[in-house]
Amino acid sequence: MKYELTFLLNEEAELKNIKDLITSLSGKIEKEENWGEKTLVYPIKKLQRAKFYNLTLDIDKTKTAELRKKLNFNEKLIRFLLLVKE
Repeated sequence: MKYELTFLLNEEAELKNIKDLITSLSGKIEKEENWGEKTLVYPIKKLQRAKFYNLTLDIDKTKTAELRKKLNFNEKLIRFLLLVKE
């Protein structure tokens, strides 16, 4: 299935780790967008600015629970949203 993963990072180096996580779960990144660094409306985890990214993924539906679990444990990831893309 196709999914859209949008997330906020404070370190650009963490992007490679997230991509590696997706490929380790037999996922494929079809499209990658860097929306740039933006000022947050309100502080999240005491941060005022964050880098925004959007990935279009093709990953098995059974692997999404594991992906969410591993993304939740990543402390360098500020926020993420994983949606089904139709």
